[in-house]
Amino acid sequence: MKAIGIVLAGGDSKRMQNLSDKRAVSAMEISCSYRAIDFVLSNMTNSGIQTVAVLSQFNARSLNAHLNSSKWWNFGRKQGGLFLFTPTITPDNSWWYRGTADAMWQNINFLKERHEPYVIIASGDCVYKLDYNDMLDYHIAKQADVTIACAKLPEWEDGKRYGVVQLDDKGEVISFEEKPLAPKSDIVSTGIYIIRRRTLIELLEQCNEEGRYNFVTDVFMRMTGSKKIAGYKIPGYWSNIASVEGYYRTNMDFLKKDVRDFFFHEDPPIYSKSYDLPPAKYNNGANVKNSLVASGCIINGTIENSVIFKKVFIGTNTVIKNSLVLNGAYIGDDVYLENCIIESNETILNGSRYVGEEGDIKIVAEKRDRYDLVSEDKRNGEE
Repeated sequence: MKAIGIVLAGGDSKRMQNLSDKRAVSAMEISCSYRAIDFVLSNMTNSGIQTVAVLSQFNARSLNAHLNSSKWWNFGRKQGGLFLFTPTITPDNSWWYRGTADAMWQNINFLKERHEPYVIIASGDCVYKLDYNDMLDYHIAKQADVTIACAKLPEWEDGKRYGVVQLDDKGEVISFEEKPLAPKSDIVSTGIYIIRRRTLIELLEQCNEEGRYNFVTDVFMRMTGSKKIAGYKIPGYWSNIASVEGYYRTNMDFLKKDVRDFFFHEDPPIYSKSYDLPPAKYNNGANVKNSLVASGCIINGTIENSVIFKKVFIGTNTVIKNSLVLNGAYIGDDVYLENCIIESNETILNGSRYVGEEGDIKIVAEKRDRYDLVSEDKRNGEE
């Protein structure tokens, strides 16, 4: 393919509350065994893009560990490959990334040293399938300066947290508002752009000279009205996970057969780093309904309409409903969980009860030491 890829994976999201305290949003677990960034990287490699740069910054340790080998996405190659760029102190620059445009400018040599005519820029916090070749063909046919991928806003989502797009009959962008108080459209930007490499280099250099650092507000929005911007509508499923409700609903969507079939049973596939874990074990008394359970789990209780991630232990007489239990959590005996997200490696003590409201998901992250379970029982008078 005649394009290189840039994945913007460095941002923090206050809307994730304390879920982003220990990891980047792009490293959030999705559908048992995947990470959010797996979807954009899979789309890149499935589209024949051979060179991809991932720009990471905030809480990047977990993300970097996930990307420690590029072979999982077929980027282990002599020509091109997967490049991970974190902020670096140089004789000319000692700043952290001050925005998405600044992140690309600080790595502008990566753009200058390539020969591909186009750049595909995408965020790492969205779940979707897209052949970027189709989008590039659309971009060329429209003779656009920039093409932005758009999607219809889910009914439950708040348009105030997106870039809202208005398109004319020709599919061209006539209006773009970033996080408007009163959205005029239900079509939103998905954070995916196609632009000529040389044009991008010129715009980034101009932004840096003028002290502007954000790609959307300082580059893209300033082009609206003066440049030809085309809108390409993503076919099929698309979701953004950068809020607690968005993350919860996206994972719960994978309980639907059509969504699972779309991502995991229809070509092209979604790739991820593989772990050598035993299959889930269901002991006597286990009862699982309409749920996803990952490898390495041990189940003793009841699970309904939930997603259980890798290496989770669920105790006897425990009931979990409409919840997400992230990697490595330990759920004790006689626990009741409903409408919750249990943080990874969390310990839920015997007899605990956590219930969130529908539309107001409860995040459980108490950082208890599971090896202190015995002493906790003693403090409660149980010898």
